[in-house]
Amino acid sequence: MPMYGILIAFKQFNPMHGIWGSKWVGLQNFQELFDTAFFWRAFKNTIVLNAYQILFAFPVPILFALLLNELRNVVFKRWMQTVTYFPHFLSWVVVGGFTVALLSPNTGVLATVTAWLGGEKYSEFLLTDPQAFRTILIVTELWKSMGWGAIIYLAAITGVNPDYYDAAVIDGAGRFKQAIHVTLPAIMPTIVVLLVLRIGNMMGSDFEQIYVLYSPNVYEVGDVLSTYVFRLGLFQSKYSYTTAVGLFQSVIGFVLIVMANRMSRKAGGALW
Repeated sequence: MPMYGILIAFKQFNPMHGIWGSKWVGLQNFQELFDTAFFWRAFKNTIVLNAYQILFAFPVPILFALLLNELRNVVFKRWMQTVTYFPHFLSWVVVGGFTVALLSPNTGVLATVTAWLGGEKYSEFLLTDPQAFRTILIVTELWKSMGWGAIIYLAAITGVNPDYYDAAVIDGAGRFKQAIHVTLPAIMPTIVVLLVLRIGNMMGSDFEQIYVLYSPNVYEVGDVLSTYVFRLGLFQSKYSYTTAVGLFQSVIGFVLIVMANRMSRKAGGALW
């Protein structure tokens, strides 16, 4: 019953007639999206941005958790945790305001500091620069989620048997080797599970982040499936077409998570 709305993807949906009363068109909506260049652009951007997130942003909370675990000053450790996971509770609207204030070419903090150091002020707003936009997305996502993501790994680290560390010390392992050969293998199942879930969500992007930061100038590199569906569904009322796009996302995401889960069995972290 919850999947009943999928029928809209196979119909020419008319709100006045309802889902059941709308005209059946079969695969016409899917044919339209496969023939649309803007759909493939959004599809490509979704894959690329999520690949960048996995490649650059996913390992950082793991590394940060390993570093925090090595801190022996409890007060400083808790202070650092609080400072780093606080951005998680800020909305993307607030973060977007910070980003605009930071990167503005005239009054932005970055431009002011650059001029103060004797450099040339940049004349173009970086948020409208296609070459810089993806980098800005990765950096802001990393700043917002790094501390919160590290909490899961820190919880996994607390479950490591202390006897393993004692044995490593007896074998002559220093702090670095203990982290590499004891801590990291112990939390590997947690890393694999989170990686599987992250890969399964590759067809989805953080809609709020991109919608707050992007503009028509960067559609070529920043328009993803979620923002593409939002624009066409809300502003152009193409309900059937956007439902077909959403169904396409779900099917590909399901295939990705099954494939990732099967590959993760070798690491001992499969979900099922």
